[in-house]
Amino acid sequence: MTDRTFPEGFLWGTATAAFQIEGAAAGRGPCIWDTFCRTPGKVHGGDTGDVAADHLRLWRQDVRMMAELGLGAYRFSVSWPRVLAGGIGFYDALVDELLSYGIQPCVTLYHWDLPQELETGPAGGSGGGWPERETAYAFAAYAETVAGRLADRVSLWTTLNEPWCSAFLGYASGVHAPGRTSPADSLRAAHHLNLAHGLAAAVLPSSARVGIALNPSAVRALTGRAADLDARRRIDALANRVFTGPLLHGAYPEDLLADTAALTDWSFVRPGDTALIHRPLGFLGVNYYAPAVVSASPDGPRADGHGSGGRSPWPGAESVAFHQPPGELTDMNWSIDPTGLYDLLMRFTREAPGLPLLVTENGAAYGPDLHDPLRIRYLEAHLAAVHRAMGDGAPVEGYFLWSLMDNFEWSYGYSKRFGIVHVDYETQARTPRSSAHWYAALARSGTM
Repeated sequence: MTDRTFPEGFLWGTATAAFQIEGAAAGRGPCIWDTFCRTPGKVHGGDTGDVAADHLRLWRQDVRMMAELGLGAYRFSVSWPRVLAGGIGFYDALVDELLSYGIQPCVTLYHWDLPQELETGPAGGSGGGWPERETAYAFAAYAETVAGRLADRVSLWTTLNEPWCSAFLGYASGVHAPGRTSPADSLRAAHHLNLAHGLAAAVLPSSARVGIALNPSAVRALTGRAADLDARRRIDALANRVFTGPLLHGAYPEDLLADTAALTDWSFVRPGDTALIHRPLGFLGVNYYAPAVVSASPDGPRADGHGSGGRSPWPGAESVAFHQPPGELTDMNWSIDPTGLYDLLMRFTREAPGLPLLVTENGAAYGPDLHDPLRIRYLEAHLAAVHRAMGDGAPVEGYFLWSLMDNFEWSYGYSKRFGIVHVDYETQARTPRSSAHWYAALARSGTM
Protein backbone atom coordinates (compact mmCIF):
# COMPACT_ATOMS: atom_id res chain seq x y z
CA MET A 1 0.00 0.00 0.00
CA THR A 2 1.20 3.49 -0.78
CA ASP A 3 2.40 5.40 2.26
CA ARG A 4 0.26 8.42 3.05
CA THR A 5 1.97 10.90 5.32
CA PHE A 6 0.02 13.76 6.85
CA PRO A 7 1.78 17.07 7.53
CA GLU A 8 3.40 18.01 10.80
CA GLY A 9 0.86 19.67 13.05
CA PHE A 10 -2.13 17.84 11.58
CA LEU A 11 -4.71 17.54 14.36
CA TRP A 12 -5.57 13.97 15.30
CA GLY A 13 -8.58 13.81 17.59
CA THR A 14 -11.79 12.13 18.60
CA ALA A 15 -15.23 13.60 19.20
CA THR A 16 -18.09 13.07 21.65
CA ALA A 17 -21.24 14.92 22.71
CA ALA A 18 -22.42 15.81 26.19
CA PHE A 19 -25.83 14.14 26.19
CA GLN A 20 -24.41 11.00 24.61
CA ILE A 21 -21.72 10.29 27.20
CA GLU A 22 -22.03 12.41 30.35
CA GLY A 23 -24.93 10.91 32.27
CA ALA A 24 -25.40 12.60 35.68
CA ALA A 25 -28.80 13.88 34.57
CA ALA A 26 -29.64 14.95 38.11
CA GLY A 27 -26.86 17.53 37.94
CA ARG A 28 -28.43 19.57 35.17
CA GLY A 29 -31.79 20.82 34.04
CA PRO A 30 -33.92 18.81 31.60
CA CYS A 31 -33.33 19.11 27.87
CA ILE A 32 -35.47 18.24 24.87
CA TRP A 33 -33.81 14.82 24.61
CA ASP A 34 -34.80 13.93 28.17
CA THR A 35 -38.41 14.62 27.24
CA PHE A 36 -38.10 12.81 23.91
CA CYS A 37 -36.58 9.73 25.53
CA ARG A 38 -39.55 9.50 27.87
CA THR A 39 -42.07 9.67 25.03
CA PRO A 40 -43.13 6.09 24.28
CA GLY A 41 -41.89 4.74 20.97
CA LYS A 42 -39.42 7.51 20.24
CA VAL A 43 -36.15 5.87 21.35
CA HIS A 44 -35.11 2.27 20.86
CA GLY A 45 -35.77 0.20 23.94
CA GLY A 46 -36.94 3.23 25.90
CA ASP A 47 -33.27 4.11 26.49
CA THR A 48 -32.35 7.44 28.07
CA GLY A 49 -29.23 9.52 28.55
CA ASP A 50 -29.55 9.50 32.35
CA VAL A 51 -26.34 7.50 32.79
CA ALA A 52 -25.03 7.13 29.23
CA ALA A 53 -21.29 6.34 29.43
CA ASP A 54 -21.04 7.85 32.92
CA HIS A 55 -18.38 10.28 31.71
CA LEU A 56 -19.15 12.83 34.41
CA ARG A 57 -17.92 10.32 36.96
CA LEU A 58 -15.14 8.73 34.89
CA TRP A 59 -13.81 11.75 33.01
CA ARG A 60 -10.32 11.69 34.50
CA GLN A 61 -9.97 8.07 33.48
CA ASP A 62 -11.26 8.94 30.01
CA VAL A 63 -8.75 11.77 29.56
CA ARG A 64 -5.94 9.49 30.68
CA MET A 65 -7.12 6.95 28.12
CA MET A 66 -6.97 9.61 25.38
CA ALA A 67 -3.43 10.43 26.38
CA GLU A 68 -2.45 6.76 26.29
CA LEU A 69 -3.83 6.61 22.75
CA GLY A 70 -1.64 9.56 21.78
CA LEU A 71 -4.50 11.82 20.73
CA GLY A 72 -3.65 15.45 20.11
CA ALA A 73 -7.14 16.90 20.41
CA TYR A 74 -10.53 16.19 21.94
CA ARG A 75 -13.73 17.69 20.57
CA PHE A 76 -16.44 17.68 23.22
CA SER A 77 -19.70 19.54 23.64
CA VAL A 78 -20.84 21.58 26.59
CA SER A 79 -24.28 20.83 28.01
CA TRP A 80 -26.34 24.01 27.91
CA PRO A 81 -28.73 22.71 30.62
CA ARG A 82 -25.76 21.81 32.84
CA VAL A 83 -24.36 25.32 32.52
CA LEU A 84 -27.77 26.80 33.39
CA ALA A 85 -27.76 24.60 36.51
CA GLY A 86 -24.39 25.97 37.59
CA GLY A 87 -22.33 23.03 36.36
CA ILE A 88 -19.79 24.86 34.23
CA GLY A 89 -17.06 23.94 36.71
CA PHE A 90 -16.94 20.45 35.22
CA TYR A 91 -15.84 21.83 31.85
CA ASP A 92 -13.35 24.13 33.54
CA ALA A 93 -11.70 21.12 35.19
CA LEU A 94 -11.94 19.03 32.02
CA VAL A 95 -10.08 21.67 29.99
CA ASP A 96 -7.33 21.85 32.60
CA GLU A 97 -6.97 18.07 32.65
CA LEU A 98 -6.77 17.85 28.86
CA LEU A 99 -4.10 20.53 28.74
CA SER A 100 -2.10 18.79 31.45
CA TYR A 101 -1.76 15.83 29.05
CA GLY A 102 -1.00 18.02 26.04
CA ILE A 103 -4.42 17.40 24.46
CA GLN A 104 -6.02 20.40 22.75
CA PRO A 105 -9.58 21.05 23.97
CA CYS A 106 -12.00 21.82 21.14
CA VAL A 107 -15.35 23.05 22.45
CA THR A 108 -18.69 22.59 20.74
CA LEU A 109 -21.31 24.82 22.27
CA TYR A 110 -24.40 23.02 20.99
CA HIS A 111 -24.90 19.36 20.17
CA TRP A 112 -28.71 19.13 20.22
CA ASP A 113 -29.47 19.34 23.97
CA LEU A 114 -31.71 22.41 23.99
CA PRO A 115 -32.95 23.25 27.50
CA GLN A 116 -36.55 22.07 27.74
CA GLU A 117 -37.65 25.42 29.15
CA LEU A 118 -36.71 27.08 25.85
CA GLU A 119 -38.61 24.50 23.81
CA THR A 120 -41.68 24.83 26.02
CA GLY A 121 -41.81 28.57 25.51
CA PRO A 122 -43.31 31.27 27.72
CA ALA A 123 -46.89 30.13 27.10
CA GLY A 124 -46.22 26.49 27.96
CA GLY A 125 -46.83 23.63 25.57
CA SER A 126 -44.35 23.31 22.71
CA GLY A 127 -44.40 26.69 21.01
CA GLY A 128 -40.79 27.70 21.58
CA GLY A 129 -37.49 26.18 20.55
CA TRP A 130 -35.46 26.91 17.44
CA PRO A 131 -38.42 28.14 15.37
CA GLU A 132 -38.43 31.18 17.69
CA ARG A 133 -35.96 34.03 17.30
CA GLU A 134 -35.53 34.41 21.06
CA THR A 135 -33.76 31.05 21.21
CA ALA A 136 -30.93 32.40 19.09
CA TYR A 137 -30.40 35.27 21.53
CA ALA A 138 -30.56 32.89 24.50
CA PHE A 139 -27.87 30.82 22.82
CA ALA A 140 -25.62 33.85 22.40
CA ALA A 141 -25.96 34.64 26.11
CA TYR A 142 -25.08 31.04 26.96
CA ALA A 143 -22.07 31.19 24.60
CA GLU A 144 -20.85 34.32 26.34
CA THR A 145 -21.09 32.59 29.72
CA VAL A 146 -19.07 29.59 28.55
CA ALA A 147 -16.48 31.76 26.83
CA GLY A 148 -16.10 33.85 29.95
CA ARG A 149 -15.00 30.74 31.82
CA LEU A 150 -13.02 28.80 29.19
CA ALA A 151 -11.75 31.20 26.53
CA ASP A 152 -8.43 31.82 28.27
CA ARG A 153 -7.47 28.19 27.54
CA VAL A 154 -9.62 27.16 24.55
CA SER A 155 -8.72 28.47 21.12
CA LEU A 156 -10.91 26.26 18.89
CA TRP A 157 -14.68 26.71 19.14
CA THR A 158 -17.57 25.16 17.24
CA THR A 159 -20.85 27.01 17.68
CA LEU A 160 -23.29 24.35 16.41
CA ASN A 161 -23.03 20.71 15.49
CA GLU A 162 -25.13 19.58 12.52
CA PRO A 163 -27.82 22.27 12.57
CA TRP A 164 -29.53 20.38 9.72
CA CYS A 165 -30.42 17.60 12.16
CA SER A 166 -31.65 20.07 14.78
CA ALA A 167 -33.89 21.85 12.28
CA PHE A 168 -35.20 19.15 9.99
CA LEU A 169 -35.11 15.95 12.05
CA GLY A 170 -36.32 17.83 15.11
CA TYR A 171 -39.04 20.00 13.59
CA ALA A 172 -40.02 18.45 10.21
CA SER A 173 -39.83 14.66 10.42
CA GLY A 174 -39.94 14.45 14.21
CA VAL A 175 -37.49 11.55 14.47
CA HIS A 176 -35.25 13.64 16.72
CA ALA A 177 -36.12 15.78 19.70
CA PRO A 178 -38.31 17.69 20.16
CA GLY A 179 -40.29 15.50 17.76
CA ARG A 180 -42.33 18.20 16.03
CA THR A 181 -43.60 17.80 12.46
CA SER A 182 -44.05 21.23 10.92
CA PRO A 183 -42.23 21.86 7.62
CA ALA A 184 -42.62 25.63 8.04
CA ASP A 185 -41.23 25.52 11.58
CA SER A 186 -38.23 23.51 10.38
CA LEU A 187 -37.29 26.30 7.96
CA ARG A 188 -37.71 28.89 10.70
CA ALA A 189 -35.51 26.71 12.91
CA ALA A 190 -32.82 26.50 10.24
CA HIS A 191 -32.65 30.28 10.00
CA HIS A 192 -32.57 30.82 13.74
CA LEU A 193 -29.81 28.24 14.09
CA ASN A 194 -27.84 30.18 11.48
CA LEU A 195 -28.57 33.37 13.39
CA ALA A 196 -27.49 31.72 16.63
CA HIS A 197 -24.15 30.88 15.05
CA GLY A 198 -23.63 34.49 14.01
CA LEU A 199 -24.66 35.94 17.36
CA ALA A 200 -22.49 33.48 19.29
CA ALA A 201 -19.48 34.04 17.05
CA ALA A 202 -19.76 37.75 17.81
CA VAL A 203 -19.33 37.20 21.57
CA LEU A 204 -16.51 34.67 21.36
CA PRO A 205 -12.98 36.08 21.65
CA SER A 206 -11.56 37.57 18.46
CA SER A 207 -8.33 35.69 19.21
CA ALA A 208 -10.12 32.32 19.01
CA ARG A 209 -10.82 30.28 15.90
CA VAL A 210 -14.58 29.95 15.61
CA GLY A 211 -16.35 27.66 13.18
CA ILE A 212 -19.43 25.53 12.70
CA ALA A 213 -19.74 21.79 12.10
CA LEU A 214 -22.14 21.01 9.28
CA ASN A 215 -23.20 17.59 8.04
CA PRO A 216 -23.17 18.44 4.33
CA SER A 217 -24.53 15.87 1.96
CA ALA A 218 -22.71 14.58 -1.10
CA VAL A 219 -25.90 14.47 -3.16
CA ARG A 220 -25.91 12.40 -6.34
CA ALA A 221 -28.62 11.96 -8.94
CA LEU A 222 -29.73 8.40 -9.64
CA THR A 223 -29.64 9.07 -13.39
CA GLY A 224 -28.79 11.91 -15.75
CA ARG A 225 -32.48 12.59 -16.44
CA ALA A 226 -33.46 16.23 -16.02
CA ALA A 227 -35.99 15.34 -13.31
CA ASP A 228 -33.37 13.49 -11.28
CA LEU A 229 -30.89 16.33 -11.66
CA ASP A 230 -33.55 18.71 -10.38
CA ALA A 231 -34.16 16.37 -7.45
CA ARG A 232 -30.45 16.62 -6.65
CA ARG A 233 -30.64 20.42 -6.82
CA ARG A 234 -33.59 20.50 -4.41
CA ILE A 235 -31.90 18.28 -1.86
CA ASP A 236 -28.60 20.12 -2.18
CA ALA A 237 -30.44 23.34 -1.33
CA LEU A 238 -32.03 21.82 1.78
CA ALA A 239 -29.07 19.75 2.94
CA ASN A 240 -26.25 22.16 2.19
CA ARG A 241 -27.00 25.59 0.80
CA VAL A 242 -29.60 26.53 3.42
CA PHE A 243 -26.54 26.86 5.67
CA THR A 244 -23.63 27.59 3.35
CA GLY A 245 -25.63 30.26 1.51
CA PRO A 246 -25.78 32.71 4.42
CA LEU A 247 -22.60 31.44 6.10
CA LEU A 248 -20.31 31.68 3.09
CA HIS A 249 -22.11 34.06 0.74
CA GLY A 250 -24.38 36.21 2.87
CA ALA A 251 -27.71 35.15 1.33
CA TYR A 252 -30.14 32.29 1.12
CA PRO A 253 -30.24 30.70 -2.33
CA GLU A 254 -33.06 31.89 -4.56
CA ASP A 255 -34.01 28.38 -5.64
CA LEU A 256 -34.48 27.33 -2.00
CA LEU A 257 -36.83 30.27 -1.42
CA ALA A 258 -38.77 29.35 -4.55
CA ASP A 259 -38.96 25.64 -3.69
CA THR A 260 -40.41 26.41 -0.25
CA ALA A 261 -42.61 29.39 -1.15
CA ALA A 262 -45.78 27.37 -0.57
CA LEU A 263 -44.66 26.74 3.02
CA THR A 264 -43.32 30.14 4.09
CA ASP A 265 -42.56 33.60 2.79
CA TRP A 266 -39.29 33.65 4.78
CA SER A 267 -40.36 36.89 6.49
CA PHE A 268 -38.65 35.59 9.64
CA VAL A 269 -35.36 36.61 7.98
CA ARG A 270 -35.06 40.20 9.16
CA PRO A 271 -32.92 42.95 7.64
CA GLY A 272 -29.34 42.52 8.78
CA ASP A 273 -29.70 38.85 9.72
CA THR A 274 -27.63 37.47 6.89
CA ALA A 275 -24.88 40.00 7.59
CA LEU A 276 -24.75 38.73 11.18
CA ILE A 277 -24.53 35.16 9.95
CA HIS A 278 -21.96 35.95 7.26
CA ARG A 279 -19.06 36.51 9.65
CA PRO A 280 -15.56 35.34 8.75
CA LEU A 281 -15.13 31.71 9.78
CA GLY A 282 -12.00 30.43 11.46
CA PHE A 283 -12.71 27.03 9.94
CA LEU A 284 -15.54 24.99 8.46
CA GLY A 285 -16.24 21.64 10.10
CA VAL A 286 -17.33 18.78 7.86
CA ASN A 287 -19.16 15.79 9.36
CA TYR A 288 -19.42 12.95 6.87
CA TYR A 289 -20.73 9.39 6.95
CA ALA A 290 -22.38 8.49 3.63
CA PRO A 291 -23.58 10.10 0.37
CA ALA A 292 -27.19 10.53 -0.75
CA VAL A 293 -28.56 9.19 -4.03
CA VAL A 294 -31.82 10.78 -5.17
CA SER A 295 -34.36 10.72 -7.96
CA ALA A 296 -37.67 12.34 -8.79
CA SER A 297 -40.54 10.19 -7.57
CA PRO A 298 -44.10 10.77 -6.34
CA ASP A 299 -43.43 8.27 -3.55
CA GLY A 300 -41.12 10.59 -1.63
CA PRO A 301 -38.29 9.70 0.79
CA ARG A 302 -37.33 6.13 1.35
CA ALA A 303 -33.79 5.19 2.38
CA ASP A 304 -32.57 8.67 3.31
CA GLY A 305 -30.66 7.30 6.32
CA HIS A 306 -32.43 9.47 8.88
CA GLY A 307 -34.88 7.15 10.56
CA SER A 308 -38.35 6.05 9.62
CA GLY A 309 -40.60 8.85 10.78
CA GLY A 310 -43.95 9.31 9.14
CA ARG A 311 -43.06 12.77 7.85
CA SER A 312 -40.38 13.97 5.46
CA PRO A 313 -37.38 15.95 6.74
CA TRP A 314 -37.19 17.61 3.30
CA PRO A 315 -39.73 20.48 3.19
CA GLY A 316 -40.63 21.41 -0.36
CA ALA A 317 -38.98 18.27 -1.72
CA GLU A 318 -41.43 15.56 -0.69
CA SER A 319 -41.47 14.20 -4.25
CA VAL A 320 -37.77 13.33 -4.12
CA ALA A 321 -36.93 9.69 -3.44
CA PHE A 322 -33.75 8.45 -1.76
CA HIS A 323 -32.04 5.24 -2.85
CA GLN A 324 -29.69 2.83 -1.12
CA PRO A 325 -26.53 2.55 -3.22
CA PRO A 326 -25.22 -0.98 -3.81
CA GLY A 327 -22.29 -2.25 -1.77
CA GLU A 328 -21.30 -2.64 1.86
CA LEU A 329 -23.22 -1.01 4.68
CA THR A 330 -22.38 -0.12 8.26
CA ASP A 331 -24.64 -1.17 11.14
CA MET A 332 -26.57 2.07 10.56
CA ASN A 333 -27.42 0.78 7.07
CA TRP A 334 -25.35 3.64 5.68
CA SER A 335 -23.41 3.01 2.51
CA ILE A 336 -19.62 3.11 2.61
CA ASP A 337 -18.31 5.56 0.03
CA PRO A 338 -15.27 7.69 0.93
CA THR A 339 -15.45 9.49 -2.43
CA GLY A 340 -18.29 11.53 -0.94
CA LEU A 341 -15.94 12.94 1.68
CA TYR A 342 -13.36 13.77 -0.99
CA ASP A 343 -16.02 15.49 -3.10
CA LEU A 344 -17.25 17.63 -0.20
CA LEU A 345 -13.76 18.74 0.81
CA MET A 346 -13.00 19.74 -2.77
CA ARG A 347 -16.36 21.49 -3.10
CA PHE A 348 -15.68 23.73 -0.11
CA THR A 349 -12.12 24.31 -1.28
CA ARG A 350 -13.55 25.72 -4.52
CA GLU A 351 -16.46 27.52 -2.89
CA ALA A 352 -14.50 29.23 -0.12
CA PRO A 353 -10.84 29.40 -1.20
CA GLY A 354 -8.46 29.57 1.73
CA LEU A 355 -11.03 28.65 4.38
CA PRO A 356 -9.45 26.03 6.68
CA LEU A 357 -11.35 22.76 6.86
CA LEU A 358 -11.63 20.24 9.67
CA VAL A 359 -13.21 16.81 9.42
CA THR A 360 -15.13 17.21 12.65
CA GLU A 361 -16.87 13.81 12.54
CA ASN A 362 -16.29 10.61 10.58
CA GLY A 363 -16.69 7.03 11.69
CA ALA A 364 -18.83 3.92 11.54
CA ALA A 365 -21.11 1.83 13.72
CA TYR A 366 -20.34 -1.87 13.94
CA GLY A 367 -20.99 -4.63 16.44
CA PRO A 368 -19.75 -4.90 20.02
CA ASP A 369 -16.66 -7.01 19.25
CA LEU A 370 -13.29 -5.74 20.43
CA HIS A 371 -11.65 -6.80 17.19
CA ASP A 372 -13.21 -4.54 14.55
CA PRO A 373 -11.40 -4.85 11.22
CA LEU A 374 -14.38 -3.44 9.32
CA ARG A 375 -14.14 -0.17 11.25
CA ILE A 376 -10.40 0.01 10.59
CA ARG A 377 -11.02 -0.52 6.89
CA TYR A 378 -13.69 2.19 6.92
CA LEU A 379 -11.42 4.68 8.67
CA GLU A 380 -8.45 3.89 6.48
CA ALA A 381 -10.47 4.42 3.30
CA HIS A 382 -11.89 7.74 4.49
CA LEU A 383 -8.55 9.02 5.71
CA ALA A 384 -7.11 8.09 2.32
CA ALA A 385 -9.82 10.30 0.80
CA VAL A 386 -8.83 13.14 3.14
CA HIS A 387 -5.18 12.72 2.19
CA ARG A 388 -6.06 12.72 -1.50
CA ALA A 389 -8.10 15.92 -1.08
CA MET A 390 -5.19 17.57 0.70
CA GLY A 391 -2.92 16.58 -2.15
CA ASP A 392 -5.38 18.25 -4.51
CA GLY A 393 -5.30 21.49 -2.55
CA ALA A 394 -7.93 21.11 0.19
CA PRO A 395 -6.74 22.97 3.34
CA VAL A 396 -7.70 20.23 5.80
CA GLU A 397 -6.05 20.81 9.16
CA GLY A 398 -7.37 17.94 11.26
CA TYR A 399 -9.55 14.87 11.65
CA PHE A 400 -11.86 14.01 14.56
CA LEU A 401 -12.96 10.40 14.65
CA TRP A 402 -16.52 9.69 15.77
CA SER A 403 -16.42 8.46 18.37
CA LEU A 404 -14.03 8.00 21.24
CA MET A 405 -16.34 5.55 22.99
CA ASP A 406 -19.66 3.79 22.58
CA ASN A 407 -22.50 6.02 23.68
CA PHE A 408 -26.18 6.91 23.51
CA GLU A 409 -26.93 7.08 19.80
CA TRP A 410 -30.01 9.32 19.88
CA SER A 411 -33.19 7.58 18.67
CA TYR A 412 -31.23 4.31 18.35
CA GLY A 413 -30.51 4.34 22.08
CA TYR A 414 -27.63 2.02 22.97
CA SER A 415 -28.20 -0.32 20.03
CA LYS A 416 -25.50 1.21 17.79
CA ARG A 417 -21.81 1.39 18.65
CA PHE A 418 -19.55 3.96 17.03
CA GLY A 419 -16.74 3.89 19.61
CA ILE A 420 -13.15 2.89 19.06
CA VAL A 421 -13.41 2.15 22.79
CA HIS A 422 -15.95 -0.45 23.87
CA VAL A 423 -18.18 0.48 26.81
CA ASP A 424 -19.80 -2.20 28.93
CA TYR A 425 -22.95 -0.36 30.00
CA GLU A 426 -23.48 -2.65 32.99
CA THR A 427 -20.08 -1.96 34.55
CA GLN A 428 -18.99 1.14 32.55
CA ALA A 429 -15.67 -0.60 31.89
CA ARG A 430 -13.78 0.85 28.92
CA THR A 431 -11.79 -1.41 26.60
CA PRO A 432 -9.97 -0.05 23.55
CA ARG A 433 -10.85 -1.92 20.38
CA SER A 434 -8.41 -2.89 17.64
CA SER A 435 -9.42 0.31 15.86
CA ALA A 436 -8.28 2.37 18.87
CA HIS A 437 -4.81 0.86 18.70
CA TRP A 438 -4.74 1.36 14.92
CA TYR A 439 -5.75 5.00 15.27
CA ALA A 440 -3.28 5.55 18.10
CA ALA A 441 -0.42 4.33 15.89
CA LEU A 442 -1.59 6.64 13.10
CA ALA A 443 -1.87 9.64 15.43
CA ARG A 444 1.67 9.08 16.66
CA SER A 445 3.29 8.48 13.25
CA GLY A 446 1.10 10.58 10.94
CA THR A 447 1.59 7.92 8.29
CA MET A 448 -0.62 5.09 7.12
